[in-house]
Amino acid sequence: MAEFIRIYKENPNPKEINKVVKILKKGGLIIYPTDTVYGLGCDITNIKALEKVARIKGVKLEKANFSFICHDLSNLSDYVKQIDTSVFKILKRALPGPYTFILPGSKSLPNPFKKKKTVGIRVPDNTIALEIVKQLGNPIISTSIHDEDEVLEYTTDPELILEKWDNLVDLVIDGGYGDNEASTVIDLSEEEPIVVREGKGSLEIF
Repeated sequence: MAEFIRIYKENPNPKEINKVVKILKKGGLIIYPTDTVYGLGCDITNIKALEKVARIKGVKLEKANFSFICHDLSNLSDYVKQIDTSVFKILKRALPGPYTFILPGSKSLPNPFKKKKTVGIRVPDNTIALEIVKQLGNPIISTSIHDEDEVLEYTTDPELILEKWDNLVDLVIDGGYGDNEASTVIDLSEEEPIVVREGKGSLEIF
């Protein structure tokens, strides 16, 4: 049975955030709000938790395209090769916001992702997600719980999310109704930006 806690986006309660962080540090799986759809995530440094998420999604961990939710751009250098000024300017303009940026991965990626040439980075415009990552001290992975085959309602209503995911995760955060449009995905690993998926984020910033 998953724990279900309400956290308010406007002013997240530090005690509640701390409770989430403790669950993540123990290898727990959480469902949490972002500025797009609700996400399924775990601590990026916990291999067993990463494997659980990969199993739920039906993919091999080494091949999984999970995004990293970061608090800001300051720890980007931990996971991404040095990027040029023009790319950094795009990131500064767009983040925090509803974008996933694919960037060239560095050698210091967590073990399961060592062979990956690129990594997806997100800094969502959602105080709950950002506070969790800030208190945890490193990114959490993110994969959306958006299911193409189902009615989208459950991806937006936390109580319906709890019904569906109760036996699969340790905690569901009720951060209010979510969106049912995923992030815009932009590949910045090549010379020119490539739009991989058009979602909530406007392309006019590029």
